[in-house]
Formats: sequence, structure tokens, C-alpha cells
Amino acid sequence: METNLKKRIEEDVKAAMRAGDKPRLGTLRMVLAAVKQQEVDTRKAVDDSALITILEKLIKQRRDSLTQFQAAGRHELADKEAYEITVIQEYLPPALSEDEIAALINEAVAETGAGSSKDMGKVMGLLKPRLQGRADMSAVSKLVQARLAALGHQGE
Repeated sequence: METNLKKRIEEDVKAAMRAGDKPRLGTLRMVLAAVKQQEVDTRKAVDDSALITILEKLIKQRRDSLTQFQAAGRHELADKEAYEITVIQEYLPPALSEDEIAALINEAVAETGAGSSKDMGKVMGLLKPRLQGRADMSAVSKLVQARLAALGHQGE
């Protein structure tokens, strides 16, 4: 079963080939290779949700490399990683604003009845599908920790 997102990436590969856009073509082929690897590993086709997870992982890897290249003064490699991040992000859903994320965190805390940092797993379990591909989950995790810590102190 072909996903809409995968189809869109494959169409964009063809467009990049026709346009002779080698940097974009290389990035999109790398994305498709990661998708293919996932399909081989799991022996099933990826859906849009799994594809978004793959894209997030690729972006995280690029961000880590970008930081290391910048620290080492390797600007040409850092620029390449930054470019790849912007291309991959085109296929993720639009990012949520800080206010929207805060509202979803408050909603999840209320829904789970979370009262302290012990409930972190419950809250994150509820948030992950709602925020997948639309927010940096490590940043969300820190916000949830802060929110739960504040709730824990109120109860004391």
C-alpha cells in the first residue's frame, strides 16, 4: 500500500531529477533509502505515521551532525546538513506554536489526571500521537517535566 507522503516524495525525486537539482535529489533519495530500509526490516510497507517517525529521526540525526560540524568549524558540511533539514521538514506536518503545544500539554495533564512527575509516561503517551511530526518531542518532554514538577509542588 502506497502512502500519500511516500508518493509525494517519489514525485519530488522525479521533479528534482528533471530540474537537475542534485542536492535536493540526494536528500530525497536518502529519505527513500531510509524508508526502504524500514520496510525491509519490518517486512511491511510504511504508512504516513511511520514515515513521519522516519523523517523526524533523519532530522534529529542531521541536527546532531550540524552541531558537531559547527563546533569543528566545518561550515561546508554544516551547510549541507542544514539544507537537508529544510528539505526533510517540507514533508512534516506544519509545526505547532508554543501556545498550541502548551494547550495540548495542559489538556493531556487534565485527561490523565497527572499530579506529579511520576505521571510523565502517561502524559507523554497521550501527547506523542497528537504532536508527532509537529513539535520537537525532546523540547515537549522538558515542558511536560516542568509542568508536572509545578503540579507536584502545588500538592505539597
